Amino acid sequence: MAELNCSESWVLIGIVLVLSSVVWLLKKKGEEKKNGVPRGSSGWPFIGETLEFIACGYTSKPVTFMEKRKSLYGNVFKTHILGKAIIVSTDPDVNKAVLQNHGNVFIPCYPKSICELLGKSSILQMNGYVHKRVHALIGVFLKSPQLKDRITRDIEKTVRFSLSTWMDKSRHVYLQDETKKITFEILVRVLLSIGPGEDMDFLKREFEEFIKGLICLPIKLPGTRLYKSLQSKEKLLKMVSRIVEDRKMAMEKTEDKGFPNDVIDVLLRDAGESDGTHCLPLDFISGNIIEMMIPGEETVPTAMTVAVKFLTDNPTCPSPIGGGEHGTKETEGLFLQRICLDGLYVLAIHSKLWRKALKDVKIKDYLIPEGWCLLASFSSVHMDDINYENPCEFDPWRWDKTGAAVSSNTFTPFGGGQRLCPGLELSRLEISIFLHHLVTTCRWVAEKDEIVYFPTVRMKRKLPIIITPLQQ
Repeated sequence: MAELNCSESWVLIGIVLVLSSVVWLLKKKGEEKKNGVPRGSSGWPFIGETLEFIACGYTSKPVTFMEKRKSLYGNVFKTHILGKAIIVSTDPDVNKAVLQNHGNVFIPCYPKSICELLGKSSILQMNGYVHKRVHALIGVFLKSPQLKDRITRDIEKTVRFSLSTWMDKSRHVYLQDETKKITFEILVRVLLSIGPGEDMDFLKREFEEFIKGLICLPIKLPGTRLYKSLQSKEKLLKMVSRIVEDRKMAMEKTEDKGFPNDVIDVLLRDAGESDGTHCLPLDFISGNIIEMMIPGEETVPTAMTVAVKFLTDNPTCPSPIGGGEHGTKETEGLFLQRICLDGLYVLAIHSKLWRKALKDVKIKDYLIPEGWCLLASFSSVHMDDINYENPCEFDPWRWDKTGAAVSSNTFTPFGGGQRLCPGLELSRLEISIFLHHLVTTCRWVAEKDEIVYFPTVRMKRKLPIIITPLQQ
């Protein structure tokens, strides 16, 4: 058979591309024929609207992608991003319904790199009885008065020591890095009862490598980001598994059933059913202990840093902290809580929940077809001026008007329903204690910096500051 010349080859390629596009469009149309599917656009063949979705993430207003489509199609719309047909919800009532689902309609649906790193036994990907049981065990422990008394002293001690090492006029402190050290140390103590030293340094170093792979190309070839992160996870698992096994053996040798020292104790003591069956496997405990370190590396330290940036950018902000005409402990506590909430509010600007529908489900008047991914955009709700006046501005007093209930449909920095973060009170406590000691014992000068929203919320330059003692 004669070889095709160059022009004929291009024609053939063009025909194949056109036919593929037609097949793709017909398939999408078939999926969307069901009555009630939200309006929207599937964008270009194959890539959909992914490029615009990512591009908006790098701007100062990452919710622009959502706002544009919301104005065209309403609060719930369809799109096609990251290789998936997706329905996006910016409706607080729809988001609440998804959060409160018990796993019989929606299941977690995360990017492949996250699934690879965390594994099938990850609490993030679990549903049903085991998830509910583990979530309850950890939540009860973290909210207990005994732990709060003990951890408050630990936080105070760690924060005071850290601030004392920062007070040097000759050097900059990169606040985002330093707050990570504080929160990671506190969280590891709660999870594993490990204090400062070689083990803590090892965990910190390997965990930083591990977490870099959460959002990356899902390629596991040697030298790739995912491959390196999986290697670090193996090192972490080896260390944490040894601690869990040693603790298990020690428990079997003693009858002491006092208050648990940490989360490992809590999970090891759980007997499952009343007859002692279905105890949590040791490898399950080890893997999820590592996963629970994530808030200490990302969420809480970023909220602390963003709060300090707010205070830096608003030096004339009237504050009852540290005395003054109305500077009582009660008013100071309320003001710190407002700042904490505003930091968490902005931190959630890139917050989304990914779920996959197991069957056709209708919420309000919207149909989510079986197999489709639903993206609940909490950030769009937070940045909607119908819910919050001047949503992009620092305003700690907004919470006097709106309230700050974590169960509110319009305020979800900690998730909600069965996925409500069990460590939310611990997070607030850490942020409040840190801000109290910083403001009442230090003065600081910060270099200009800006908030970056993609792939996660962070400071572009890690917020360099110079700190000196307040009384000098």
